[in-house]
Amino acid sequence: MDLYEMSLEELKQLRKDVEKAIETYEARQMAEARAKLEVMAAEMGVKLEDVVAVGGKGKSQGVPKYCHPKDPTKTWTGKGRKPGWFIQAVEEEGMNPDDLKI
Repeated sequence: MDLYEMSLEELKQLRKDVEKAIETYEARQMAEARAKLEVMAAEMGVKLEDVVAVGGKGKSQGVPKYCHPKDPTKTWTGKGRKPGWFIQAVEEEGMNPDDLKI
């Protein structure tokens, strides 16, 4: 790929695609790891959920009420400190909090 041969529109689209890939990188890695672990658990005759549940009872995280407008893996229950993405969407981008509700 020769960046100097690309049009302005192609460069802008490339930038948008790269930003999206960066934003979703961790979620994609987690999904890939989960898929591999599910296969390993199945080979051993158990469900991954059963293996993970053995770890004990943790504090409930609550039910998410708000979702990041571009990355659905980022959520917030509406309790506690507001996450940075929520603050940015509402205060800096002028979005209505109701628009972010799940």
